[in-house]
Amino acid sequence: MTLFDTKLFDLTLWQLLLIAITAIGAQIVGGLAGYGTGLLMPVVLMPLIGAEALVPVISLSAILTNLTRVAVFRESLDLRKALTISAFAVPSTLIGAYFYTWLSGRGAALVIGVVLILVVPLRRLLVQHRFQLGPGGSAAAGVVYGFLTGGSVGVGVILLSILMSMGLSGPQIIATDALTSVILGIAKSGVFIAAGALPPKLWLVAFIIGAAATPGALVAKWMSKRFAVKLQNTLIEVAIVLGGLMLLRRAWATTAT
Repeated sequence: MTLFDTKLFDLTLWQLLLIAITAIGAQIVGGLAGYGTGLLMPVVLMPLIGAEALVPVISLSAILTNLTRVAVFRESLDLRKALTISAFAVPSTLIGAYFYTWLSGRGAALVIGVVLILVVPLRRLLVQHRFQLGPGGSAAAGVVYGFLTGGSVGVGVILLSILMSMGLSGPQIIATDALTSVILGIAKSGVFIAAGALPPKLWLVAFIIGAAATPGALVAKWMSKRFAVKLQNTLIEVAIVLGGLMLLRRAWATTAT
């Protein structure tokens, strides 16, 4: 038996390597487009750890991945706006995460699958209509986003649109989004750990994803001035829809059995 034939925490080392490689790629995409990390990882993670573990694992890993992104893009960070959004989003994030812990594997797959599919036309709608939010609108948007991100993955495009409507652009959005995601990731992870939805054996998976953040973010920063993202965005959308369909298929198969 070779090293890569052994199992570690119910996953083979080959599977852990696949997670690491995908995490680096997803972090590069996230660093370039400002979103995509939470959308692409479920495609690989779902068959390996199950739908019900997706949000807890990605929430914990998001703390590490976004801390790295904050450090890399720190000169563009708008601390005031990050704290403003977080202040309104944290309470509803806790509520959304708590409701997620009630879902079965089938329910989690159904919720995440629907969200992943709907986020593609939502992203295009938000890009097409550049909404402008005042203080009250930003607060309300933060509450809605908090609830959605607490119980699903792949809704980061909503946060990006909120930050754009608050006057941010380019690297400012990436850095401010990252710090907000760190704060909300801590809130979500606390709920999942307390509810027993994030056992220690899954921390390794989250750590692997988080460890991929540094090389991914550095490559993304280097590529950000040299790479057109239009084709990349299209490929991301295809991956998102395929991932959502996979999760819906899982939910359907669970119902049939």
